[in-house]
Amino acid sequence: MTNTSRFVTLPAPQSAKHPVSDTRHGITRVDDYAWMRAENWQEVFKDPSTLDPAIRSHLEAENAYQSALMADTKALQSKLFEEMKGRIKEDDSSVPSKDGPYAYGTSYKTGGQHPRFFRTPRDGGEQTMLLDGDLEGDDKAYFSLGSADHSPDHSKMIWGFDDKGSEFYTLKVRDLTTLADADDLVSDTSGGGVWNAHSNGFYYTRVDANHRPSRLFYHELGQPESTDRLIHEEKDPGFFMGVGGSSLDDFIFIDCHDHETSEVWLLDARNAASEPKLVAARQTGVEYSLTEGGDVFYILTNADGAKDFKIMSTPVTAPEPENWTEVVAHKAGRLLLGHGAYKDHLVWLERENSLPRIMIRNRHSGEEHAIAFDEEAFSLGLQGSPEYDSEIIRFSYSSMTTPSQLYDYNMRTRERTLLKTQEVPSGHNPDDYITRRLLAPAADGETVPVSIVYHRDTKLDGSAPCLLYGYGSYGATRAPSFSTSLLSLVDRGFIYAIAHIRGGKDKGYAWYDNGKRLHKKNTFTDFIASARHLVAEGFTSHDRIVAQGGSAGGMLMGAVANMAPEAFGGIIAEVPFVDVINTMLDDTLPLTPPEWTEWGNPITSPTDYAYMASYSPYDNVHAQAYPPVLAVAGLTDPRVTYWEPAKWVAKLRELKTDDNPVLFRINMDAGHAGASGRFSRLEEVAYVYAYALKLVGKAAV
Repeated sequence: MTNTSRFVTLPAPQSAKHPVSDTRHGITRVDDYAWMRAENWQEVFKDPSTLDPAIRSHLEAENAYQSALMADTKALQSKLFEEMKGRIKEDDSSVPSKDGPYAYGTSYKTGGQHPRFFRTPRDGGEQTMLLDGDLEGDDKAYFSLGSADHSPDHSKMIWGFDDKGSEFYTLKVRDLTTLADADDLVSDTSGGGVWNAHSNGFYYTRVDANHRPSRLFYHELGQPESTDRLIHEEKDPGFFMGVGGSSLDDFIFIDCHDHETSEVWLLDARNAASEPKLVAARQTGVEYSLTEGGDVFYILTNADGAKDFKIMSTPVTAPEPENWTEVVAHKAGRLLLGHGAYKDHLVWLERENSLPRIMIRNRHSGEEHAIAFDEEAFSLGLQGSPEYDSEIIRFSYSSMTTPSQLYDYNMRTRERTLLKTQEVPSGHNPDDYITRRLLAPAADGETVPVSIVYHRDTKLDGSAPCLLYGYGSYGATRAPSFSTSLLSLVDRGFIYAIAHIRGGKDKGYAWYDNGKRLHKKNTFTDFIASARHLVAEGFTSHDRIVAQGGSAGGMLMGAVANMAPEAFGGIIAEVPFVDVINTMLDDTLPLTPPEWTEWGNPITSPTDYAYMASYSPYDNVHAQAYPPVLAVAGLTDPRVTYWEPAKWVAKLRELKTDDNPVLFRINMDAGHAGASGRFSRLEEVAYVYAYALKLVGKAAV
């Protein structure tokens, strides 16, 4: 059984209470811990030293407390870290991808934290190191590379970096002959740029003070940032903007979107003075995206009731909706996830019955075939090719027992060429592990897929501990792929399970639709049903289940802890979105307006407010026994602000009726993604796994 007496008894940090009341739609709420929200949060994201000393002192006290309660796991954390590090090929290198006269790839050096970008001659030869992330990030407490994109003529490269964790990226331009950076410097961007092959510059999106990418600029090389030309501006704070280039370098795609609606504008890259041209005006609930196929665009869309998407085509000279014709029909339950076009073939990734498939269609004959695998649960990744004329695409495959494999696939001959199998230096035998897919019955008659992996020697008599992961928002799907880190738990007798709950698109778009807004509680009840099914089938017991989720999955953790605390032996909530109502009421926060389509708008809708209030984890903490809780956060996180878990932890300690500890670990030098660098991140994973092992009595080194 979970035994919290394994934690030393120490007084938890005391949280001052300064009640702040808010009345909406005739309902008054009182927030005792609103003071933890820094009034200058925008400034803190860019300069953490400006944080209010009282708030900093409280967060440091939380770190000291969790450190003391986890002190006896230091040796275990070190062992876990070394195990996980030992499963990584430290001097690993990607298989270079051919583009014109060169092939481009990434690599790591032994002991290196960050990727390096290199190129070779197209058909092999000596590597030229274009950018060394370790060198650029040297002596920085936090450093994250954005994208690194070479120009179409292969003479230059745009690269970006964030050195605060707040996701405000600075862009630089590097000469690929001299490997020196030009004086060009563009700040406060989304992290990357798109070259114009027909001019001397690039496009990028700038992030505003509220951390929303809402304006597209064109930067002419050699000119100061102040002279950059504004190309397009998104006025709706609920829409974000992205930019991309076509495969033939003829068009620039400007994509404005929220979570359910999109709108695309085209720029003719061959005319530097061209103005954006609208493809199809936004309609609420209609999404579409374009890829270029020579004289046509292929359009992936859910228009006209195609909930699981279809593919249309239209002439590039007349992209308006009245000219769209169907190429791949909509089929309910078969979700089309992404598409690409090449000279002779159309390619798309789809998912049906929770399993992915890559489909290939000959553009001339219309003949189709699939790339598929036979395991019960697996993951496919479609990388495609940077070259339009290619008949070879690249894809990856893995399962929870099978390390990642990278293939080249000839779409004409249908030959697969295995390029690389993920190397596990310390050794891995897939036959030592078993992966399965279960179907957990939900209360309303639906069945929830649950992917599991466990060691062949693990006894399935209910005694095994289980780490049960869930997310269930934004239509995101957690693929049952291979993880070297998880082996440290599985080898110690853990069952690892992924609950493919509503709110994701695992079973089509309807699976997402039935887990958002006024159906959000399905996400939580599906997760609880998954836990109960694992127990009913004899895999584990409730006090041996440690639930884990991050970001919106952290909200899931807070909700199920309130709704069914008896179903879990522990809760791990990483960067948890738990203060749902307060965040959705604050339209100055980076993600609030774009999130209203996902959660509802409590400012304007009494119905949305009332429903949100019925599940918001922070607002629904009440006097009951809770399992042990670990919350993890980052100070400069622009997605889930640090004060959400800080407030939640304080309220849990105030109201819960048990003696189980509530720990809060906050990285004072990082944001949403945690520590930067592959090994620093592993140290954080080792900490979380040590916590899970400690809960179930397996913390012995």
